[in-house]
Amino acid sequence: MGSIAPARKKPDSRYIFNVLSLLREHRRFFLWTTLAALALRLAFLLYCPTVTDDSRVYLDLANNWLRHGIYGQTELGQIVPSDTRLPGYPAFLAACFAIFGASHIRAIFIVQILLDAGTCLIIADLARRVAGPRAASVAFLLAAVCPFTANYAVAVLTETVEIFFTALALDCAAAALACRNDSQAGSPNCRKWWASTGASIAACILVRPDGGILLAALALYLAVVMAKDWRARKHLTSTVLAATVVFIFALAPLAPWTFRNFRTLHHFQPLAPRYATDSDEVVPRGFNRWAKTWIADYASVEEIYWNVPGDKIDEEKLPARALDAAKEPTLAVIADYNQTQQLTPQLDARFAALAERNIHAHPIRFYAGLPALRIADMWLRPRTELLPADARWWEFNDDARWSALAVGLGALNLLYVGTALLALLRRRSDIRYVGLLAAFVVLRSAFLGTLENPEPRYTLECYPVIIVLAAVLLAGRSGRVSGEPDTGQPK
Repeated sequence: MGSIAPARKKPDSRYIFNVLSLLREHRRFFLWTTLAALALRLAFLLYCPTVTDDSRVYLDLANNWLRHGIYGQTELGQIVPSDTRLPGYPAFLAACFAIFGASHIRAIFIVQILLDAGTCLIIADLARRVAGPRAASVAFLLAAVCPFTANYAVAVLTETVEIFFTALALDCAAAALACRNDSQAGSPNCRKWWASTGASIAACILVRPDGGILLAALALYLAVVMAKDWRARKHLTSTVLAATVVFIFALAPLAPWTFRNFRTLHHFQPLAPRYATDSDEVVPRGFNRWAKTWIADYASVEEIYWNVPGDKIDEEKLPARALDAAKEPTLAVIADYNQTQQLTPQLDARFAALAERNIHAHPIRFYAGLPALRIADMWLRPRTELLPADARWWEFNDDARWSALAVGLGALNLLYVGTALLALLRRRSDIRYVGLLAAFVVLRSAFLGTLENPEPRYTLECYPVIIVLAAVLLAGRSGRVSGEPDTGQPK
């Protein structure tokens, strides 16, 4: 009797139905959506390109690096080596200058627009991996028309590049986890995905130091996976190897930067200083700690925090909580500061004493209430910080057009975030690797709550996750991955 050949296993639809086949099948949809994405970003380029004080620092670093081979800032006509900013974004700018010329700022915007359009495709692929093809199409649409990320594509700031590599790292991690769950954990293809994940995280870190939060989220997720592997007695070795590969590829690129700082600046600095200051620059830690005892919204950052030292503190702009523990001493310190607008060590020490007084009077507010309010403000503001709209949009003292725009953008942001939250509450079982996505958002939000300067742009790195989760809910149940094996792994 001849042997009976075993039935061939049906190929996994995740590998057949990739994002390229999705593009071919819905050619018109992706074409028109891509054109809409480009039109939106070009409109921002036409009406509100942005160069900030931070932008000038990045541009100066890039120019000095490219022209003189020195990674430093220009001070009094001399180039002084610096470690105040990580080299990732200046390297991007220097590459643009090398190709298009140092004076072509608009070329940077065009490159960032194209990069942001590419991010939309990566987000779609991430949605495909975690929820299926229909969710991918919806995610591409949501990413393409998102004004919050589009706005930063025409700003000389790190956000567009950071969001690109964040989405890429999450997409590679999802591919690696899918490979692992399909019992291919030791295959060369799987190892390549883990290496790509680590390299993408390295790019995140080299652009912004808080890019390391993504590495922490992945480490937390893999720790849970390893705990389940240990109990199930399978995949443990391959998971440990995967974590090792990710960490090596994520952290190894920091070695040259750390060595350069030690050799050139004579101190150990693997990332960048907490307040982006040079080693000989005095940090007003007392004032910063005092500000942290009452700041809860971006308006206070723009009106007071950024202006000190150098400008007067308008006591009328202070919220009541800044004065409720020690009103007269606080006003006295502010009056003394306003005479010179300089933070002397003596004045900074007085602000530090005020901070300790406020913390002692309201410890729960300082350690829990204010961080929660700062997180909420960064997530729920209208995100008009790059537009002429008033930071105090809720007072409606601005031009009617800008007030209406602020309300509209606030409602749209709430729609994105609210839809993503509903997806977590109602459709969690339909989302693969939801634990990784949620861990990243939660860890990053918790970190941002510790900052005294709640800037809404700091949450934009989470927007690839927000868009993917929102797409899952809007796509409906037909968007879930078909043929998903029950691996027993954490979601």
